[in-house]
Amino acid sequence: MTISLDLQIESGTDGVPHESEFVIWIKASLQREFERLEQTIRIVQEAESLALNSKFRGIDRPTNVLAFPGDNDHLDYDFLGDLVICAPVVLSEARQQQKSWSAHWAHMVVHGMLHLQGYDHDKESAALQMEALEIRILNTLGYTNPYNEMPN
Repeated sequence: MTISLDLQIESGTDGVPHESEFVIWIKASLQREFERLEQTIRIVQEAESLALNSKFRGIDRPTNVLAFPGDNDHLDYDFLGDLVICAPVVLSEARQQQKSWSAHWAHMVVHGMLHLQGYDHDKESAALQMEALEIRILNTLGYTNPYNEMPN
């Protein structure tokens, strides 16, 4: 399997993991084999996240990760879609939830990649299935359950 990552980092963004970590997290999150996968992850500031979240979800605040599934019917490689991750939100959440930044970044990538593969959390049963899968994937990467780490 070959994964080509198009990592786009908006200028002035700090605290972004190395590209090699993103590739590890992407690979771990895949639910089927791909011969050649091209994946885009765009790391943004709060203003861009807010604009996208408002336009596509009708929510007037920045968010940690947005997933935009893609159509690869006419491509000669696999393409699941694009992820947009807001670095300031991820780092702020990691502090608030008392998680390591690496653990939270990994969680956001896994979470987003699962969305691109059709998983969702709109209904309780789907949310429980998706969370269980996230926990299992993150555990294989050496991270603990991200849902147990949240302070009371």
